[in-house]
Amino acid sequence: MSPPLIGTLDVPGAGIYYERRGKGPTLLLISTGNGDAAPFTPLAERLAEHYTVITYDRRGYSRSPLHGPLDNDRHLDDDIDDARRLLDHVSAEPGYVAGTCSGAIVALGLATRFPERIRLLVAHEPPSVSVLPDAAHWLQFHQELYDTYRTVGIEAARDAFRDYAGLGDTRPPPGAELPPAQLAELLARLKPNQVFWFENELLTYPAYVPDTEALRSLADRVVLAGGTTSRDHFSCRPTTVLAEQIGAPVHLFPGSHVGHVTHPYEYADALLRVLGREPTR
Repeated sequence: MSPPLIGTLDVPGAGIYYERRGKGPTLLLISTGNGDAAPFTPLAERLAEHYTVITYDRRGYSRSPLHGPLDNDRHLDDDIDDARRLLDHVSAEPGYVAGTCSGAIVALGLATRFPERIRLLVAHEPPSVSVLPDAAHWLQFHQELYDTYRTVGIEAARDAFRDYAGLGDTRPPPGAELPPAQLAELLARLKPNQVFWFENELLTYPAYVPDTEALRSLADRVVLAGGTTSRDHFSCRPTTVLAEQIGAPVHLFPGSHVGHVTHPYEYADALLRVLGREPTR
């Protein structure tokens, strides 16, 4: 696979780093709470056999610097606008979109605000605890997690989050690891990304209330997904409840909440089938 084409898209308040692979219809991959495009690399390379795949660092993360102060009240709206601008930048035609974790929340917002830009969208385990019957409890849990981060430290808060999200082993399989230099660069980027996530997403993204009426009207173009090993874990519970609210099934993808990292090739094949393509190998 040839190296991706790298670019920066100037948007209001930020410069969005993105990578472009392959050819064919556009497929935009929206990154998780770590905000970085690199963990999508093995998945994107497999998908690039069928699509023009766009991966990117979300605003404020890694290589997508902010050009001014961040307005947390508008942060999610800005993330949604960035995704739409990337789709517009690549093609005038509607595109395919897949997002996971925080990226799935962005994807759902993109579908309801800009449905004309979406052919089909996959949202994998969006952490929208706002849809749960006991939403108040889980929103308070996130507040307590934030308080732990501020008073005890980021390591304790990160460990508590990993347990609650059921992340488990997040390593890619043999043969899908980044080269050592690229891995070292990614790990260096993820340290400040964790701080940015705690400060700017932990409290607001889980509180996002999806427009279930709009999603119900888009049921033929919105796919809710969970992991085969996380389907009974809390990380998939908002997905299950949201699916019930909009009258849609939950499609299961290989692995857990981070199956796109731990099972990239199987995940790619499952995604291709959902998008209406048969894997070539």
